[in-house]
Amino acid sequence: MSTAVTTRGIAAGLTGRQKAAVFLITIGSARAAEILKHLSEREIEALSAEMASLWRIKAETADAVVQDLAERFDSHDEFAMGGPEFAREVLEHLLGPTRAEEIIGSITAQAELRPFDFLRRTPPEQIVTFLSDEAPQTIALVVASLHTTLGARVLACLPPDVQSDVALRIATMSDTNPGVIEDIERGLRQKLSNVLTQEFSQAGGVDSLAEILNRAGRSTERTVLEAISEQDGELADEIRQRLFTFDDIIVLSDRDIQLLLREVDQKDLALALRGVGEDVKDIIFRNMSSRGSEMLKEDLETSQPQRRAVVEEAQGRIVAAVRRLEDAGAITLGRGGEDEAEEVI
Repeated sequence: MSTAVTTRGIAAGLTGRQKAAVFLITIGSARAAEILKHLSEREIEALSAEMASLWRIKAETADAVVQDLAERFDSHDEFAMGGPEFAREVLEHLLGPTRAEEIIGSITAQAELRPFDFLRRTPPEQIVTFLSDEAPQTIALVVASLHTTLGARVLACLPPDVQSDVALRIATMSDTNPGVIEDIERGLRQKLSNVLTQEFSQAGGVDSLAEILNRAGRSTERTVLEAISEQDGELADEIRQRLFTFDDIIVLSDRDIQLLLREVDQKDLALALRGVGEDVKDIIFRNMSSRGSEMLKEDLETSQPQRRAVVEEAQGRIVAAVRRLEDAGAITLGRGGEDEAEEVI
């Protein structure tokens, strides 16, 4: 019997943990400690218990383990497991958990690792077709996980009754177990076996639905919000507040800003401008008369500080005025989706 065959036989008779323990004992305590400090506490405890139980190791056993390890690295049939979690562990050892999280977040954002990314080149009508026999909760998870532009188009293509149900589920959705996402993704991949790619991220919630509706167009938005209002008025109001914020005033044209200024109370305006960016203040000031802007600036400089809640209430009243003007057709908010298509003549 050859030495190689004997070595493989000895190594094959050991568990992975036993092999690791033998290897650590073989390289000596100092080097073993250097390796162990990169492992989790549970892994260290398990390997320590295994090493403690090995009083004597035969030379041929140590040789077999080292040879087996060398063959694994040399073999083209084996591969090391990496991925985001491995990178995170390495970075945590080097830089600490906070900095590691920042770097991993940046990497995953650049790599666009999120679920159902393999659908990104699929027409929304086709996505709706192969989701037609899925449960509303599954459809909601898929739509919320897609990039918002595509998610908005898919939502707009759904039948009205399904659309409202899916929208409500997105708004009330919490973090989803990655295992559930993987199972759903695996099933959808089987339906679109000619399209590849994978991604991981959190999805759902009021912010997610609001971002989708902002790109879906006014008719889809109106249908969804009316349906949600019938079941949960407070939730619908919360979604509306996220569809257009006070800071979004900068997207309005000068003409629209001037129309808005005629509708709002000057006291609300003075409160609403507290703590906002200079770009928001500038667009307001430049659309007022010289006297009006000077008075408003003076009011901002001399009036007493206000609680954040008071400021946000004033901003909310101005946003409500924006929405009233939009509903009346007096102003137009920049939107994606079907409304843009309707305006093309």
